[in-house]
Amino acid sequence: MKIAMLFKKGYDALEQALRETNCEIVRCGWQETINLDGIDAVLVHAEEALTHLRAMRALKRNKPPGRRVPMIAIDRDAPWHKGVKPWRIWLAQRLALFDVYATHSLQGADRFASVALYFPNAADITRYNLGGHTLEDMRPLAWYRYDVSFLGNLKAERYREHAPRVAFIQQLGSRLSGLGISHFFQHSEHMPVTEQVDIIQHSRINLNYGAACDNGPARSWGLPERCYGIPACGGFLLSDDREHAVRDFVPGAEWVSFAGLDDCVQKIVYYLEHQAEAREIAERAHRRVMHDHTYATRAAALIDVIRQWHAGHAGTENVQ
Repeated sequence: MKIAMLFKKGYDALEQALRETNCEIVRCGWQETINLDGIDAVLVHAEEALTHLRAMRALKRNKPPGRRVPMIAIDRDAPWHKGVKPWRIWLAQRLALFDVYATHSLQGADRFASVALYFPNAADITRYNLGGHTLEDMRPLAWYRYDVSFLGNLKAERYREHAPRVAFIQQLGSRLSGLGISHFFQHSEHMPVTEQVDIIQHSRINLNYGAACDNGPARSWGLPERCYGIPACGGFLLSDDREHAVRDFVPGAEWVSFAGLDDCVQKIVYYLEHQAEAREIAERAHRRVMHDHTYATRAAALIDVIRQWHAGHAGTENVQ
């Protein structure tokens, strides 16, 4: 299968997974004239496509005569696309530029294409993995350096979308200090992956709170990549509520979430007091991620929908 990819920002983990399934990948730029002869599908970064409407429309019109080449938008910014002007979103809907809309959040997923595919984030297990350790290594309390940790973007002065996260983390830190609970909260933009993995694996509880695609108090239903990467490393994840978590994990058995600051503190105290239960959940989550939530499984889902589309079978049944 030959796939053209228009991803200025890159999507290296997915591209590598596609290559490992023997797909031929043709990297393209938005300023290029793209020859679609022999191409089986075009993958575009949804937000980039929304800001390159003219190029996207030309690409859609210039398909080879008699050949069907699906335009597949992959969206990790749904549903608000805060960096895109609303008129561009409206026009993209009217022009029907996408044949398949593959999105991490199904909020409003029917607006862009007749075929919507739930396409969540995943764990890049080439970087986030057990790193030579075992799940058994992480069971004893003596293994750990921190009770609670958070690694992520904490620069609200530069990234205003993360201001609610920073406020929450600051309040949580004060509460945990008052309870004598050790914590490590760090802006990780330039932190080496090996250091991140080490901190995840040596923290009894790893937090997820907020995502760049959230819109103030309104959350995207989709799960950020760390919700898969932390379990891939063997870490115990405690996340804010995410609507789509029930699609990817079994609540209580593989997934634990909190509804607000008080609930977060209560869950932290509970799981620190119930280490064995926390590790059972972490180990089940690890196995689920390695089986269902790697980029190899995402690549397989894309290839399947491309084949279905060419066979004329792709439709709303692809919304999982």
